[in-house]
Amino acid sequence: MRAAVVPAIRSRWELRDIPRPDPGPNQVLIKVHASGMCFTDVHQTNGDLPGPFPRVLGHEPVGEIVAVGPGVGTRRIGDRVGVPWVQSSCGRCEWCLRGRPMFCADQIITGVQAHGGHAEYMLAYAEATMLLPDALSYEQAAPIFCAGYTVWSGLRWVAPEPHERVAVVGIGGLGHLAVQYAKAAGFETIAVSHSPSKDELIRELGADEIVRDGRGLAEAGGADIILATSNSSDAMADAIQGLRPDGRFVSMGFEAKPLTVLPADLIVRRIKIVGSQQNDREYLYEALDYVAKGKVKVFTETYKIDEVNKAYERVVEGRVRFRAVLVN
Repeated sequence: MRAAVVPAIRSRWELRDIPRPDPGPNQVLIKVHASGMCFTDVHQTNGDLPGPFPRVLGHEPVGEIVAVGPGVGTRRIGDRVGVPWVQSSCGRCEWCLRGRPMFCADQIITGVQAHGGHAEYMLAYAEATMLLPDALSYEQAAPIFCAGYTVWSGLRWVAPEPHERVAVVGIGGLGHLAVQYAKAAGFETIAVSHSPSKDELIRELGADEIVRDGRGLAEAGGADIILATSNSSDAMADAIQGLRPDGRFVSMGFEAKPLTVLPADLIVRRIKIVGSQQNDREYLYEALDYVAKGKVKVFTETYKIDEVNKAYERVVEGRVRFRAVLVN
């Protein structure tokens, strides 16, 4: 089978023929139909996130189960499924026993300890897979397994209340989904965007208002929740001045630079800075359901696996509007 292999840190991806695996106990073999490319793939390639090399990346894979291993009872050949970031954990540590496997030290992560979805086939643990809604296409489903899951679960994690206002910083791969999810959930939604060229599209996504920076957000009345999807620490820090008292700032993007927060802001306005990843599994179910019902749409650019380096370069350069998806 063909797979996009990253040979070493900061190396160019290579399209190789590698053996098609057979599913072991509790595993399924998936014929990958679509695999979203995330900026996390860039962080992994550059060595910013730990992991072995060589390896196959891709943690937004969806496809069809074509074989099942011993012990699999919940999945069948022909099932349409996707695979999230965390596939398995030890099941014995404090975090696993408390229902928080994302903190387990012995995780098996898609695209890290296990080969990811930038390939024609991949293995996954059956219990990790999520059945796709019948009405949802593979192309639309793939980016939800990281981008959509991340922003929706981040919003859900800070428990928004009726009449609260939500702001989204960074209208890119995550941000264009965050605007739609916040609006679909019924919240007044403000986009913080430095790019006037995106204004028309941002309004089509459902934003009630567009501001340019944190000061503009404050002048517009502020936000109770800020979903920070930008990879710029400066842009995220700037937005904090638009957070209302008792507001929650949810960080979902990152760069190798500190996020500067003044202690006075934490004390006087009693704001909270929250880190968020992919949280409870029910949030993935909800995120997929919104897309299947047409309330959220992923803006994608599709590429064949032969074009993987072209797609990757566009992600690195920030030229994708808004998610790159490899299709087989």
